[in-house]
Amino acid sequence: MTDTRSLFMSAEHKHEPPQQTLSRELGLADATAIVVGTIIGSGIFLVPGAVAGQLESFGTVMLVWLVGGLLSLAGALALGELGAAFPGAGGLYVYLRHAYGRPVGFLYGWGLLVAIHSGSIATLAVAFALYLSQLVPLTTAAQKGIGIGVIALLTAVNCLGIRAGKIVQNIFTVAKLGGLLLMTALLFARGRPGEMLTANFWPESGAAPAWMGFGVALVAVLWAYEGWHVVSFAAGEIRQPLRNLPVSLALGTLTILACYLLANAAYYSVLTPAEVRASNTVAATAISRAFGPAATGFLSLLILVSIFGATNGMVLTGPRVYYAMARDGLFFSAFARLSPRHHTPLAAILVQGVWASVLVLAGNFQQLFTYVIFSAWIFYGATVAGVIVLRHKRPELERPFRTPAYPWLPAIFALAAAALTLNTIVADPGGSAIGLSVLLSGLPVYLLFRRAAGNSSAGA
Repeated sequence: MTDTRSLFMSAEHKHEPPQQTLSRELGLADATAIVVGTIIGSGIFLVPGAVAGQLESFGTVMLVWLVGGLLSLAGALALGELGAAFPGAGGLYVYLRHAYGRPVGFLYGWGLLVAIHSGSIATLAVAFALYLSQLVPLTTAAQKGIGIGVIALLTAVNCLGIRAGKIVQNIFTVAKLGGLLLMTALLFARGRPGEMLTANFWPESGAAPAWMGFGVALVAVLWAYEGWHVVSFAAGEIRQPLRNLPVSLALGTLTILACYLLANAAYYSVLTPAEVRASNTVAATAISRAFGPAATGFLSLLILVSIFGATNGMVLTGPRVYYAMARDGLFFSAFARLSPRHHTPLAAILVQGVWASVLVLAGNFQQLFTYVIFSAWIFYGATVAGVIVLRHKRPELERPFRTPAYPWLPAIFALAAAALTLNTIVADPGGSAIGLSVLLSGLPVYLLFRRAAGNSSAGA
């Protein structure tokens, strides 16, 4: 009879064949495509209206997008140092474990699987079906079926190996980036770029109400920049990670920053600030104004391509965290086993896909996801602050890449993350408590794995 303790045993305690390692298939362009392709989802097409609702002038709108991009870049540069120091799979989980200990790392990984990462995949899949229904009439049941179908398709693709996953990612990243730039160019061609620089460019002196909404607008902007960190999960499959991981993080984030600024400028070249504030679908409104309602089909197709690529980036990267946790003896040992043929953590990929599909079927998961997603910023802030922690805790650690403007960049990012988290807790204490409870539910699970791993080691 099989010893049930083997279910929890770390792969570190087993003799794997030498070939059972992750394949370093990702070059600099591939890693950058993960950064760019995962960040660009639907946010840049929808969020500008919410931002304009808080900031009346075009100048302050551009400033908040610039600040959001620079904050994301600061986080990316900090991850560059951590990723170069710990160039294996797992990303933020690994960095948190080294900086603060195994319990903190586990809680992050637990939150990813239960809600943050799986919930993001489910949300993207639901959004894909919703936008498809604007082109083809679909019932609610059909929309759920298509959402699950997208997850199943991309899960199957990524089970075939990192090479298959990166091909899909590269194709859809190029397509969405090209489509976004084409949309921007067309809007500029039909718009009046000069007027946005002269009419209401900056708030009048002492116009405090415009600045009071800056923090609220920044939260929305940072949601549009969400995903810059996930390439770190797949660091174990990046070639020359000491160079390519930091460079891809910086290059990808700067590319997004430039595209977002151009897209916003294009919207304002066609629409007035009041029209932007009045629209929940700014990109569609701008295209309809410039080219007529029939042209919005192009935008729907662009958003579908964008969401599909972002979903693939999430499906590809998440299982690498669960794989790293299992290698450390902190998750099911099956998650640490790699496919002999494709060198992928099949069990981790499949479980993630099944759970994300269950969330799509549940339908009401999005409220819980809203409660939990804010907690991701707790971990972002803690991870970036970990650069400072590890500089003091492990000064001897080899750091092939060092964060520029240390310690100011990581400190500013960590403080901004703390402020955003605190603002969410104050604004919605009940929902925040639910989200934190979901995360803390991982503590007894962590103790279970630790005890089982200890018993397995003792019995070996």
